[in-house]
Amino acid sequence: MSDADAALHAALATVERRNPGQHLFRQAAHEVLESLAPVVKQHPEYVEGAILERMVEPERVISFRVPWVDDSGKIHVQRGFRVQFNSALGPYKGGLRFHKTVDEDTLKFLGFEQVFKNALTGLELGGGKGGSDFDPHGRSDNEVMRFCQSFMAELAHHIGEYTDVPAGDIGVGGREIGYMFGQYRKITGRFESGVLTGKGIGYGGSWARTEATGYGLVYFVREMLRETDYSLEGSRVVVSGSGNVAIYAAKKASQLGATVVGCSDSSGYVVDEEGLDLDLLCDVKEVRRERLSAYASDRSSAEFVDSGSVWDIDCDIALPCATQNELDGDAARTLAENGCRVVAEGANMPCTEEAVHVFQEQGVLFGPAKAANAGGVATSGLEMRQNAGRLQWDFERVDSELDRIMTNIHATAASTAEEYGMPGDLVAGANIAGFRKVADAMLAQGVI
Repeated sequence: MSDADAALHAALATVERRNPGQHLFRQAAHEVLESLAPVVKQHPEYVEGAILERMVEPERVISFRVPWVDDSGKIHVQRGFRVQFNSALGPYKGGLRFHKTVDEDTLKFLGFEQVFKNALTGLELGGGKGGSDFDPHGRSDNEVMRFCQSFMAELAHHIGEYTDVPAGDIGVGGREIGYMFGQYRKITGRFESGVLTGKGIGYGGSWARTEATGYGLVYFVREMLRETDYSLEGSRVVVSGSGNVAIYAAKKASQLGATVVGCSDSSGYVVDEEGLDLDLLCDVKEVRRERLSAYASDRSSAEFVDSGSVWDIDCDIALPCATQNELDGDAARTLAENGCRVVAEGANMPCTEEAVHVFQEQGVLFGPAKAANAGGVATSGLEMRQNAGRLQWDFERVDSELDRIMTNIHATAASTAEEYGMPGDLVAGANIAGFRKVADAMLAQGVI
């Protein structure tokens, strides 16, 4: 066994030993490390510098209790986290997730992925992730405010525009960011606009941030198709989920000539052969906050299905935009058999390892999340630039910068895959390109 192979095996063994029961983090680490053999063999300095061992270990994991009082006066106690994974390229950057499934495993997986995703953007951003097992659904604005204020009372000690810059994620939108930013101002006595991204337009936020992940995903798909005989125009597209990423991916795909025929939520999925009415979908999901069955009730061309999978719908392009490990091997085989040509991840690791292998074996073009869904953090980085200059760019400029960044990410992943003898393998290309940038920075900065 070569020194490179031994180092990779040792790093994987360390992940397994130190993180018992943390299946998501172990899956994410395995997915990255197994693609790094070619680069580690060419660069023995990564082995000598123990880069692999250092990179799979977070720099800091912060856990804290979050007590808050509901509208009836009852006290609740949630658990809060911030995983500060790697700061070799810049301040930790990554979202806050408020959802009942949040735990250390989930956030370590997300933080690890964020390190490489942020590196691919070309911006000076480290990687981190945080959140709480608090679920804002069904809570009043005042309850959400009290929770956010309690959460920030502790988080404020660990963040700053040159230290750690959180953003929103699942369960954390403009309302939650606003409450947390207000509490941070009160605690610190400073209007430090660069400490959080995803802020409202009126107090330091960026245009196009809401649309960024979905738009960026479709820009990436456009680049995937550029060297093929296909294009978005005239394609049938299916997205999973019906939240922010799914809706804006559907909007941009429609703008570029595709017909989006299906989407899903936790209750089932809808098929609309005439193409989703995106204004109605936004009304149902963002204004009325109802299930997709309400969309089908209001749209005669739509059918709501409460069983099976959204991936049963025939499509040319599939965009999983819901949650991790939602698309398994069976679903991947169904997509391939039905003629799907492209799959690009809008959520974080929505495809299982088996599903990815199926796509690669069947010749389905595959865009991994750390490359394909980097639009959100890219635009957060652009928001930080605007904050640093006390500026606000218009929508068109931000969107143009987002397009440029996503185009460059695809070009980097594709050229890196070719450089290492794996043409077309965007998984390997993205992993290696992101890893090399972080690894080189870590070597340059010494053993810290």
